Amino acid sequence: MKARIFKPSRSTMSSGRGKTKKWLLEYELESKRTPEPLMGWVSSEDTLNQVQIYFDSQEEAVRFAEKKGLEYECLVAHERDIPPKNYAQNFQ
Repeated sequence: MKARIFKPSRSTMSSGRGKTKKWLLEYELESKRTPEPLMGWVSSEDTLNQVQIYFDSQEEAVRFAEKKGLEYECLVAHERDIPPKNYAQNFQ
């Protein structure tokens, strides 16, 4: 089984960064998703694609994956660069 370990980005629908501090382990899709013929909902034969496990650090997530014998891939987190601003700069 394969898994991805990454730090999720913030939702585009909000300006808050609430769930972006923790690391997330998600399982890769083993079977493709197909629309159900009756209702049109998307379904999959594999229920592991619904599992999301949050960790406080990347090392904890890697340790968990190695303990469970998972093949994993760590994605690098893009850190946001916020330049310091001064209130007086608004009037220059």
